[in-house]
Amino acid sequence: MFDRRRVTNRRRSVLLRAAQRRRDQPFVEDGGERVAALLLLVVVALVAGLFLGHSAGRLEELPGLLLMVPAAIALRGNIFGALGSRLGTSIHAGTFRLSLRPSTVVGENVAASSVLTISSSVVLAVLAKLVAVAFGVAGSLSLLAFVMISVVGGVLASVAVMITALGLTAGSVRFGWDPDNVTAPLVTAMGDVATVPALVVAAMLVDRSRTTNIVALAAIVSLPVIAAVVVRVGRPGLRTIVRESMPVLGFGIVVDLIAGVTVERQIESFAANPALLVMLPAFLAVSGALGGTLSSRLSSRLHLGSIGPSRVPEPLARRDLSATCLLAIPAFAAAGALAHGLASVSGLASPGLWPLLGAALIGGAVATIIAVAIAYYSTIASVRAGLDPDTYGIPVVTSTLDLFGAFTLIFAVTLIGIT
Repeated sequence: MFDRRRVTNRRRSVLLRAAQRRRDQPFVEDGGERVAALLLLVVVALVAGLFLGHSAGRLEELPGLLLMVPAAIALRGNIFGALGSRLGTSIHAGTFRLSLRPSTVVGENVAASSVLTISSSVVLAVLAKLVAVAFGVAGSLSLLAFVMISVVGGVLASVAVMITALGLTAGSVRFGWDPDNVTAPLVTAMGDVATVPALVVAAMLVDRSRTTNIVALAAIVSLPVIAAVVVRVGRPGLRTIVRESMPVLGFGIVVDLIAGVTVERQIESFAANPALLVMLPAFLAVSGALGGTLSSRLSSRLHLGSIGPSRVPEPLARRDLSATCLLAIPAFAAAGALAHGLASVSGLASPGLWPLLGAALIGGAVATIIAVAIAYYSTIASVRAGLDPDTYGIPVVTSTLDLFGAFTLIFAVTLIGIT
């Protein structure tokens, strides 16, 4: 007689053994997988940067829009990177099943990500307007314009990112990829390439005041309805994800808006050298992906018991930290070199190959050191505090690295003398 439970347990055991082998394999065995994912991230993020470079005029016409770009990009990575990390952990634990039914892990995470997309987009818009006023961004967009751009752009981008996250998770099961290696960088990449065009498209509606007001007010009014549905109807897992995610996403938004202010204040330098705008999404994406991938790997090791939440990294953790530093070199070098090439081919001004390459490598070296420290200790702190590192690790890491990434890039640009 067919015993479904026995087959399920056998499948879970196979997945657990395979996961453990992946977790314990040396860097040389999965290094190619990680390098390929990072380089693909760079290429895709540069496409977004190219779109941003050609939108330099629109950014100057709508003061405050560039301020919101790093935070909007980061939100996609924070929401769906955490989704990918949670699903990756379920793969390692042998509990994954690709189904959108509300009772499944995937169904709960998809519903939670949809709720978080709408609510966090409204929060981002409100905070963006407050930050623009506080930091004296002259002639910034109205609050309703911020809300409309943030919500419409966020929803459009989130559809593409969610499909990518689910596809990568399914591919990890089907082809034996390590989800910790591929999900964080590639979800980040799709977040970059989808968010920038989505925001620019949404910004095109700003001139139509009636459309702006209707969309913005509808989004604001829907927030209490969404909250009521989650509280009354949502399953416990859904409520937990939303409840735990909102504080860390709010923290990420604030940090990324400060990064946006840093970039907004350099708008003249970036407008004079649009190649810097081409490189900006890739630089921030690589910084966040390095930290996010490391956080995801450490989270899986902690869930599986391979390492403990020690203040001093254990041998397996030290190996991951070292591998992250090695991966940074080709990733940032590719970001600088390809940014110059794409800018030149598309007719955008560039300070030159060597200045861009130098800025990418110098800024990238500093950003990587910060990424390693933040990824390790934020993940460990989550566990010590009794929180899920899959939910807290990636958002904290990527948001913080967006801020430090913006600082380190501008520091490197100033150091080299690009004006």
